[in-house]
Amino acid sequence: MSQLELPFNVNFNPEDFEIKSIENGFTYWWASQLSEMLGYQNLKSLQNAINKAITVFTNLKISIFDNIIQEPRVIDGKTIKDFRLSRFACYLIVMNADVKKKEVSASQAYFATLAGAVEDYIKETEQIERVNVRGKISIHETNVSRAFKQAGGDKFGYGLFQNAGYRGMYNMNISQLRKLRNIEVKRSPLDFMNATELAANLFRITQTEERIKNFNIKGQKNLENTHEQMGKNVRKIMQESGTLPESLPIKQDIKEVKKKLKKTNREFKKLDKKK
Repeated sequence: MSQLELPFNVNFNPEDFEIKSIENGFTYWWASQLSEMLGYQNLKSLQNAINKAITVFTNLKISIFDNIIQEPRVIDGKTIKDFRLSRFACYLIVMNADVKKKEVSASQAYFATLAGAVEDYIKETEQIERVNVRGKISIHETNVSRAFKQAGGDKFGYGLFQNAGYRGMYNMNISQLRKLRNIEVKRSPLDFMNATELAANLFRITQTEERIKNFNIKGQKNLENTHEQMGKNVRKIMQESGTLPESLPIKQDIKEVKKKLKKTNREFKKLDKKK
């Protein structure tokens, strides 16, 4: 399969995408033109996907300003806030766009082809979503740790507090969950979860943080009980939808996913240098 061939008949035109690239110091595409190619009414409606791409750049520790550059641009006599996008930025935006749009599904297949994942481009979108949500969890884990300390948690009691959340959600301690999934002691189970399970854990952590603040929870034991209860609440929701969190499949190490994405970034740069 060549780079410009897609596995099915679609509306997205790879040749058109390549033709719209601009060479000026580096190869880039205008975000406003990308939004049109993806079937969006305007650039504003693509902003959520752009924001998600920015989050992924942050999580990968790749410079945002080398890949997404905001710049005023005159279109039909009106000045808009447009963005110059690297190929990798286009890739991340496409993978975070609305898959219900035929143009988006087609563009995802095209970019997955370039990234060497054409055999299952849907997996590519989930891997990127995993990186996105895992990064959000890291931020909120820092926030809940701060809330724990401010609420009078014991100096060395944060591990017990963390374990309480897992115990409530998984009906087992974190050590038991690691053993169940064959995960090293030093690694977080979060690094091997799919996007759905990560989202559930993000909800558990954010709701625990909110409850500590809103109900003025104080003291180690009360904090542990609060976290465990929030875990139980999430477990109940998942159970009602027919899924228990511990039964969800283990996924590729998030560290390996990040390495692959960084490699894709490097390969895309090489591709554009050849043009």
